[in-house]
Amino acid sequence: MPNFEYKGDITLSCSVKDLDTSIDWFKEMLGFEEVFRAPEAGWAELTSTTADVTIGLGQNEEVDGRGGTTPVFGVLDVVAAKADLEAKGVQFDGDIVEIPGMVKLATFFDPDGNSYMFAESQNPQ
Repeated sequence: MPNFEYKGDITLSCSVKDLDTSIDWFKEMLGFEEVFRAPEAGWAELTSTTADVTIGLGQNEEVDGRGGTTPVFGVLDVVAAKADLEAKGVQFDGDIVEIPGMVKLATFFDPDGNSYMFAESQNPQ
């Protein structure tokens, strides 16, 4: 059992080349709605058809075209979540990353090298 608390949401994070183009695609093709955009961070979130599951779009200059997502689990305390998994031998991709006033993020890997993240919202939606 973990020694930290989940917030109760999940974001499926995808890398995209152009934030505006991708947001439009999700709106037009899937009927999703934009719920959050932070252009300075190259980030946006859209609804999905499942409650408390959002699609997160992270703008990157280089996208390899192979697709894939990173599930991002909302937690109440990212420091506690990271410490708990590290104590159990889980590998993390460096330190916690903070976007001031927005979010604290910690990326970790499963035994097969798949990436996941914890996110502690600093400005709850």
